[in-house]
Parts: sequence; C-alpha cells; structure tokens
Amino acid sequence: MSVTAAPGFVAAAGAAGLKAGGGSDVAVVATADGRPVAAAGVFTTNRAAAAPVQVSRAHLRATGGRAAAVVLTAGNANAATGPPGRFAASRLCQLVADGIGAEEEDVLVCQTGLIGVPFPIEAVVPVLPGIVASRAASPDAAAAAAAAIMTTDSVPKGVVVARDGYTVGGMAKGAAMLAPDMVTMLAVLTTDAEVEPGVLHSALASSVAGSFASITVDGCTSTNDTVVALAGGTGGSPSLRELTAALTEACRSLASQMVADAEGATKVARVEVRGARTHVEAHAAARKVAG
Repeated sequence: MSVTAAPGFVAAAGAAGLKAGGGSDVAVVATADGRPVAAAGVFTTNRAAAAPVQVSRAHLRATGGRAAAVVLTAGNANAATGPPGRFAASRLCQLVADGIGAEEEDVLVCQTGLIGVPFPIEAVVPVLPGIVASRAASPDAAAAAAAAIMTTDSVPKGVVVARDGYTVGGMAKGAAMLAPDMVTMLAVLTTDAEVEPGVLHSALASSVAGSFASITVDGCTSTNDTVVALAGGTGGSPSLRELTAALTEACRSLASQMVADAEGATKVARVEVRGARTHVEAHAAARKVAG
C-alpha cells in the first residue's frame, strides 16, 4: 500500500488508450466517502503551465484549499493545448466528481506525457466512470494507480511513513526532464492527519523545497509538475513541525526513487555545500555544480 495506506482513501486505475504502448493510463485517488478534505498543491514554476496545472490551481483557490479527489492521466500532457486543453482537464474533473458525489471544483487533475498534442478527451469519457466506480482501499488498487501514471519510468514509485496517530502515503512518477523547482513529475500524498488547509500547504511547500526541488537529472523544467496532498482529518493532530517532518520524509523517498530511476542514468551523486552564508546560497551553489 502507498497512496491508500492512510485510512479514508481509495484508488483506482484503468486504460483509455492514451499510452502508445497500451496499458493502464488513468488513475484516481479519492476520499472514501467522496467528501472534500484539506488539500494543498505545489506546482511547476514554468511560465507555460499546462492546462491541468491551471485548472488545479483554480480549484484550490475556489474551495479555499479543499478537495475530494485527484484524477491523473499519462501519455498526453495536455500542455500547450489552449482553451480546448483547459476544457478537457475540467471535463475530467467533472466526470470524477459525478462518480463520487462531489462538485467539479472538489477534484484536482494531473497529466503527463507528450506536450503540444491535443488531449483526446473523447477517448477517456467512456471509460472514466467505470474506473471511478472500481475504486478501493486495497494495496492492489494503490499499486495499480502508481503503475498507471508511469511514462518513461521503469518502476512505480510509492512510500508509506507511519507516525504516532497518523500515516502519510504517496505515489509519484518521474524519470526525465528532472530539474529543480520542480521536476517533470506528478505526486499525490495522502494522510489521515487532522490539519487545516493553510497548515497543510505550509508543510507541503517546505517538504517539496527539501526534496523534489533539490534534485536534477537533465536541467529541464516541465510544464506539468504537480505535488498534491490530501489530509482526511480522521487521525491525530500533528504540529506544523511534525507534519512537515513526515511529509519531508515521504517526499525525499519519492524524489530519491526518481533520481535512481532517471532516464539513461547510471550513477546517483549527492552534492553537499558547507560554509555558505545562507541556505539560499548553498542551494544555488549545489544546483550549479549538479547542473
């Protein structure tokens, strides 16, 4: 189990023909009861943010940091696709919302794959309701979701971090176009911790800075980078410091798995900077050396 390790979350996966080689290419992670919970997202710094990034940002703003589900597709990034791309991303959210009994704005969307190709929403519409209906809290459902979002990844990536009173689980994909702030990656983290959206966002942002934003493979920054966290609120109530530590452990594990699985890589190196006046200067120096 990874993304469904925390009580209160379910997952599902299926195929819509988006990947050239076939196989599962659509995944859904949702609250078990379909109700919105505290949510946070950290997104690409690329100025040409893809349609799913635009839609997810808008949904988090509209709900004040709450979400009931995340829908993910692999094979087509839905980037540089203009208004039709934004319509397609919104349509994915609406279909998932209909299936779990939520509102469209309660669903976030992540997409990865080829850039600049119109997204074939007509291929996903017939199969997505069935995928949503198959959601479950089982380890197999979590594993299927993690495998569905892979593109050039050679292995699925997941993590579970257990704390006193709550659990953090997660899945991610990413193997190329990996560069700081962030990487060409998608990640979904779930926890049963009880936390307000603002605290969750602060914890997630700090965790990303010390993990996903501190790795590089080829110096490229993608248009679709997204890390989403959902907090169900049925478990313990950690402090900001405690939650940040747990999320950081999870994010660092997933980031390390990405670097180890980087496309064409045969070595993994760690750059350590000592004697810098500030963390910002140390980070800048490490990034230059790594690049």
